[in-house]
Amino acid sequence: MAYITDGNINRLQADILKAMAHPTRISIIEFLRQGERCVCEIFPALGLEQSNISQHLAVLKKNGVLDSRKDGLRVIYWIKNPEVLQILDLLQGVILRSARDTASLLEHYEARAGKS
Repeated sequence: MAYITDGNINRLQADILKAMAHPTRISIIEFLRQGERCVCEIFPALGLEQSNISQHLAVLKKNGVLDSRKDGLRVIYWIKNPEVLQILDLLQGVILRSARDTASLLEHYEARAGKS
């Protein structure tokens, strides 16, 4: 029996973040924000080859971000844990705050430069 330790939890968290840490995978997650989709809908929407998308889907599924089921010949994917959307939303907040801080700093230095 495996014991849960802080180290194990940290490793699992890192694995999920690593699985999400690719622009294509983030695009897939954002596309699936609208609901479950067939892989045949995902790759044209993202403008990438099906084999490329399938590799990224496999990584996301392996790490528990997505789940899938067969529907005849189609494979349907969905976000297994909606908390991943909260992670992406929080990251967007961090990016916006950083951009605002940078803009504020630029305004400050531009105002100083204008006084010289």
